[in-house]
Formats: sequence, C-alpha cells, structure tokens
Amino acid sequence: MKSSAQGKDAMQRVCVLGATGSVGTATLDVIAGNRDRFEVFALTANRRLDDLFAQCLRFRPRYAAVAGAAGARGLAGRLRDAGVATEVMSGAGALCELAAHPEVDTVMAAIVGAAGLAPCLAAAAAGKRLLLANKEALVVGGELFMRTVASGGATLLPIDSEHSAIHQCLPGDRATWSDRVARIVLTASGGPFRGRDPATLADVTPDQACAHPNWVMGRKISVDSATMMNKALEVIEAHFLFDLAPEQIEVVIHPQSIIHSMVVCRDQSVLAQLGTPDMRVPIAYGLGYPDRIDSGTEPLDWSALGALTFEPADLRLYPGLGLAWDALRAPPGATTVLNAANEEAVAAFLAGTVSFDRIHRVNCRTVEALIPGPGAADSLESLLALDHEARRRAAEHVKVFAR
Repeated sequence: MKSSAQGKDAMQRVCVLGATGSVGTATLDVIAGNRDRFEVFALTANRRLDDLFAQCLRFRPRYAAVAGAAGARGLAGRLRDAGVATEVMSGAGALCELAAHPEVDTVMAAIVGAAGLAPCLAAAAAGKRLLLANKEALVVGGELFMRTVASGGATLLPIDSEHSAIHQCLPGDRATWSDRVARIVLTASGGPFRGRDPATLADVTPDQACAHPNWVMGRKISVDSATMMNKALEVIEAHFLFDLAPEQIEVVIHPQSIIHSMVVCRDQSVLAQLGTPDMRVPIAYGLGYPDRIDSGTEPLDWSALGALTFEPADLRLYPGLGLAWDALRAPPGATTVLNAANEEAVAAFLAGTVSFDRIHRVNCRTVEALIPGPGAADSLESLLALDHEARRRAAEHVKVFAR
C-alpha cells in the first residue's frame, strides 16, 4: 500500500503517533508553520486527553485515538460538544489501523518505548513515509523491522537528532554507503551529571536527572540521557539503520550539542551536521525530505557560539553505554532484553523505588539472566514474548534493589 501524495507540491496527510509528547508537539508546531504542505489526518495519545482535545480543536484531524474506551468516549463527547467532527478510536489496534490507513502519507512515530513497535511495523508494511522518533522500535525490532521497511517499500527517515545528522551527511544512494563510510561518530551532551564523581549519584532525584542542560524532552528519555542509556540505544539504532558493524560506531561527548553527529569517510574526511539543539530541525528535515522546509527554529548565532569541545565518554560515569556493543554482539533479541530492562528500571527510578545508580544494575542482571534462544527475534509475536519475559525478570531485580 503506497502513499497517495506525489511530488513536493502535493498535500501530505500526516498521522502523529504520540502527539502530546515533546516530539509530537514539536511536529505539530512545524506543521502549523507549513500548512500549505501538510494536513493533520490523525492524532494519538495515551493519557494526556486534555492536551489531545486542544490539539484536535486546533488541527481538526479526521481521527484521534487513545488508549482506553472510557477515555475515547469522554474525548468524543467533548469534541462533539465543541463542534469538531473528529472520529475517536481506542486501543492498540487503532494505532496500527491509523498508521497503515490508505489515506495517510506520512507517519510520525513518536510513541516512547517498545509500545511503538507494532504501529511502526504496520506503517512500514503499508509503505508509508515513516519518520522514526521511536528508537525503541528499531532496538526491539532490529532486523525484522528493517526487513519490513524493505518489503513494504517504506521510506524510513530517522528523527533522533543524531541519526538525522548522519542521514544528512550520507550520499543519497544507500548502495554506496559501505564503500564510502569508515565509521560514524554519535555526539552526546553528557547530560546533567557530566563531570560528576560516580560515587555521588546514588542520591540524585528524578527532577535532577530530568534537568537536561540542552534539550527539552520527556522524563523517560531525560533519565536515559543522564545514564547515557539513550546513547546506548542510539548505537543499536545506528547499527540497524545504516547497516554498520558495532566497531564502526563511536560515541564522543560534545557538551554544546551543536554538532549532532559525524560521518568519517574512507579517506578520513569528516562530514558533520550542525544546528540549534531543537527537535524541530530534524522533524522539519524528515517532513520535507528531500526538500528543506521552515522549521521555525532560531538560527545559530555564530558570534555568540564560542568554542565547540569534545571529550571521551567516561564508562565509569556512564557504564550503561558499554551495554550497546555487548548486546549487538550477543544472540538476536539481546537488544530487546536490554531495552525492556531499561524501561522497567527507569520507571522504578521515576517512581522512587530504586536509586539512580541501581538502574544499571537492574539492566545488567536482566541481560545476564535472559539469553534469547533461536527464533526469539524472528516475528513480532516472538519479540513481544521476549519483551514480556524481560520485563518480568527486570521487575524481580527491581525488588532486589529496592530502597
């Protein structure tokens, strides 16, 4: 099933999965600035129904979807009273249905966590232009996800600032990448605890961990940035996105978050993408590709920019980063286990159940205890079963490390 919009002047109908999160709201902001090119066809959210109601009032989508039936009935009633003819759906199946809808051209996949895998696969199988902000879909889905993109004829565009930067630096012909690219370098800000003594982190609070110095993000991904697990997941994502061996992927700390990542060519030339640390930049790149559209972002002020600095990633401070390469060298499905363990551990930290320094311990114990068997990553059903078992194991380890 191919997208219906053709050519740069055609109106693109967009489905935003996870519309009320930070990436979803930034996407709608970019769309609002480019109304002549994009129509909001569907919006989905989990629990922020007031925010979704406001978005529906503003953009008048054909469809909206929420997690529960009761929430859907309430939202439908409010929209009806406001004179908005949006049809409200509910449940996980609704997400897949909207992602694969024949009238949808572009899907922004901004759902956080493994919950985004099924609708991402549905969009890929339907041949959509898929803007992937949900890194976990690739971390969990891996080769299955990339096979589905290829077989469905989908256009996959990464929205993480780092992977978008790599995509912008690579030549358009994917077949030439292996001959031209020696390695890639993912940059990381270092998060709120850069330079701290690891021994001082046991008592940090969720609010401190979520106080990112450069980016405005949701709480889960902010904690991942503080532990550097977000970069571990990005290493895994880059492996699948760009078909790179684990040893071809490096990470460097770049506190200013101006250079978003780099490609090192075979001749050792380095191509870098620079920009304001604002998610609207990679979102606009994905929405407009191969054209460039207005992102609504402030331009870089070169006179005030100052020095751009780099430093190695300290694995004593960020031990979770090393788990990326370990998981990529393990049997297929190990990245699924790592992602599930981390989601459970971060949720426990945000709930006050475990301390910040125990996140890594939960992850390590879970990965060590659950080695995927043959076929564990061959289908959506087997991946979801592995994800479920990994969460069960991680929950047991959370109890062991509870405060």
